Amino acid sequence: MKGFSLASMKSHPSLIPLYVCVALGCSGAVLYTIRLAVRSPEVSWNKKSNPEPWNEYANKQHKFYSPVRDYSNIESPAPKYD
Repeated sequence: MKGFSLASMKSHPSLIPLYVCVALGCSGAVLYTIRLAVRSPEVSWNKKSNPEPWNEYANKQHKFYSPVRDYSNIESPAPKYD
């Protein structure tokens, strides 16, 4: 396909920023999806060792960015099932 080889990029250098931006966007989306799958309390990969992993996040921050709130001193709004 024309435009994807090194010789074609040399003849059309204006396509290089387009490829860089698309590659950065795709890699950012993949990395964020991996982060959500690994760090999110809603996802449990090993249910045998910890059947209720969301209880670990009762007083922890699990948002991506929260500059104002300190989650270590407040009580969790999650219900407690005993």
